[in-house]
Amino acid sequence: MPLASTGELVTAAADTRSAVAAFNVITLEHVEAVIAGAESAGSPVVLQVSENAVKFRYGRLLPLARAAVAAAERATVPVGLHLDHVQSDSLLRQALDAGFSSVMYDAARLPYADNLTATRAAADWAHSQGLWIEAELGQVGGKDGRPPLDAHAPGARTDPDQARDFVAGTGVDALAVAVGSVHAMTTRTATLDHGLLKRLSAALPVPLVLHGSSGVPDDALVEAVAGGIAKVNVGTALNMAMTGAIRDFLAAHPEAVDSRKYLSVGREAMAHEVRRIIGVLSGTA
Repeated sequence: MPLASTGELVTAAADTRSAVAAFNVITLEHVEAVIAGAESAGSPVVLQVSENAVKFRYGRLLPLARAAVAAAERATVPVGLHLDHVQSDSLLRQALDAGFSSVMYDAARLPYADNLTATRAAADWAHSQGLWIEAELGQVGGKDGRPPLDAHAPGARTDPDQARDFVAGTGVDALAVAVGSVHAMTTRTATLDHGLLKRLSAALPVPLVLHGSSGVPDDALVEAVAGGIAKVNVGTALNMAMTGAIRDFLAAHPEAVDSRKYLSVGREAMAHEVRRIIGVLSGTA
């Protein structure tokens, strides 16, 4: 089927107080696993390509993006394509021609006024091209090997009043909020501030997004969706599933040299994790 619009998927989820799962992909095996898991669950899904993934692919967006588009168009469930954590304006401007319907523009590292100005400019350009745009306010720590912010550090949480002004001032279509999750967690021990999330949901007219969801326990994810999260970003959980499965396979088969043997095992493990997470979010796990 044709590529789905990320914005339409997220808006539909927000309207029904549910959430769409969005998975970061790095390889073709990631793409195939996410789609296979979503098809198995009978659920729409979003494929996300981050700026860091583009850097890994020698700085070239099109090879992975075109593979994702081709796979998505053959899926039996709606699949959106989202360009994630974009800091480069040059990369931002490649989104439309590469098949993306949405972008996450990440200026959260900047002081508030600079974040607002940069995001306003990005949103103006994105909307002129028909792209749906997500931004971040507060800091979901842990990216690029940096330690998470202390819970009491300035900017470690999203302030509802500031968030209301930010959304109004930038015109973004969705907001990633900092409520206690952390990028790149390999343990599921994050503690979310559900009270803050409810205040943010009440204060903002746009869907809310949870980054760093791999480190959030299942029951907290369910509560976060009930509290207003409409898009749940997952990346590290897939990498852990793939790496663990491949490590086990190679330990059991030290003679193996055919990469198809262990990549297929890794792909299957990721697809299983995709289905499991979608089941948690939909209440069918």
